[in-house]
Amino acid sequence: MRRFPPKNPEYRATATAVFTAQPAMRTLGISLVRLEPGEVDLAMTYAPQFAQQNGFVHAGIITAGLDSACGIAAFTLMPAGSDILTVEFKTNLLAPAQGERFVFRAVVIRPGRTLIVCEARAYAERGDAESLVATMTGTLMALPRRDQAA
Repeated sequence: MRRFPPKNPEYRATATAVFTAQPAMRTLGISLVRLEPGEVDLAMTYAPQFAQQNGFVHAGIITAGLDSACGIAAFTLMPAGSDILTVEFKTNLLAPAQGERFVFRAVVIRPGRTLIVCEARAYAERGDAESLVATMTGTLMALPRRDQAA
């Protein structure tokens, strides 16, 4: 996998602050577990309130984790004073999302001046076993940082 250098030497602190500022991730119990330039791992523990009628984690929750992973991975390569916004994604749901813990791994495939392409995978973990449950390809856009929306 090709590695990309960060444009912001403070990328780790800045990306962590952006992730931490997302109320949606706190609500879902998704945490940041690994952060490198152009790469991120997020994780969440199974919670029944985020399941659909069969007890599997809802596809919308899996998609939210994948989308945020892509966004934070892309954000690590942005210059200081930037922000990131998803403009498009495609998700493939490959297996029912059943497990004790879920990991969302994203990598930047192509960083551009304004558009960044990422790929992400969601894994369900049960004991020592890990199974792929979904993939995402996302396109994100670099923006100048603005004040938080009201």
